[in-house]
Amino acid sequence: MKYKFLKYFLILTIPFLTYLSFTGTGIITYSPIIEAFFIIPFLEFFLKPNDKNFSDAEEEMIKDDKMYDYILYLSIPIVYVLLWIFLNSMQDQTLTFYDRLGRILSMGLICGSFGINIGHELGHRNNIFEQSLSKILLLSSLYMHFFIEHNRGHHKNVSTRDDPSSARYGEMIFIFWLRSIITGYISAWKLELKRLKRFNKNILSINNEMLLFQLIQISFLLIIIYFFGFQITGYYLITALLGVLVLETVNYIEHYGLERKININGKYERIMPYHSWNSNHPMGRIMLFELSRHSDHHFNSLRKYQILKNHENSPEMPTGYPGMMILSLFPPLWFYVMHKKIRSFIT
Repeated sequence: MKYKFLKYFLILTIPFLTYLSFTGTGIITYSPIIEAFFIIPFLEFFLKPNDKNFSDAEEEMIKDDKMYDYILYLSIPIVYVLLWIFLNSMQDQTLTFYDRLGRILSMGLICGSFGINIGHELGHRNNIFEQSLSKILLLSSLYMHFFIEHNRGHHKNVSTRDDPSSARYGEMIFIFWLRSIITGYISAWKLELKRLKRFNKNILSINNEMLLFQLIQISFLLIIIYFFGFQITGYYLITALLGVLVLETVNYIEHYGLERKININGKYERIMPYHSWNSNHPMGRIMLFELSRHSDHHFNSLRKYQILKNHENSPEMPTGYPGMMILSLFPPLWFYVMHKKIRSFIT
């Protein structure tokens, strides 16, 4: 149990390949994408899901082990060092269109899988230090409002029509992207204004986190423009958008078609494990810091990633998250697979 944390170092293969992408040309520029969306999904066809949970004694041993936290903290220098290398590398005038595209896709993957995903995990911690680290990571994709909407909105309204991040039955992913991004941003403003009103705080003040987030993000962009110019900043904006789309694709597959019922009091039923799609496929679990054990994450959002549990009554995806993300990009095939799963789960 003492060295269980070592398996999560496997995720460092993604930033390593991203570095190779930024320093190489040709097919090597696509190497992080190939690993994440081809090699890992392929392996998960042959690896059996692991639905075992830690015993109470084992859980006690690792839940407060700081090594699991240090791995997350390491992501901050990784993200921003890679971003600096990316911005510098894109100044090379000898790069072909396909070299630039490979590097942009690779940086976008880092923004989504490291910046937002790990920012999400740290955003659930109950101390200011780790929450601040979360916001720093979310800045890499210019998606700092996610901290507000996800924690105060999504976790309250998940699997209901009130939640921007819960995909509805029959909703194509491309429609979901637009709806979730736009309404999620609006929701974050509403939640923050509601909080300020409750505490009688001035909207036009440093107490307004949404206003502060916009100022930080604009300042960040201006710094990039100052050092690298408008063209390179344009490349960066594409990577930030790709990071957001990685997040929203994960959101799409996590709750697709699952809805909480309204009880006799006119309120939504309590959030249960069966309101989120779960995946116990080992590679996806490791590479996303257990995000795919999503049923338990919503059942108890304060549980750290290393001790998330499997629930027998949660709906299971046919493969891991990387494979499901690819599948979602082909709506007819996605509907065929998932609607059959939903019908079998309900019955």
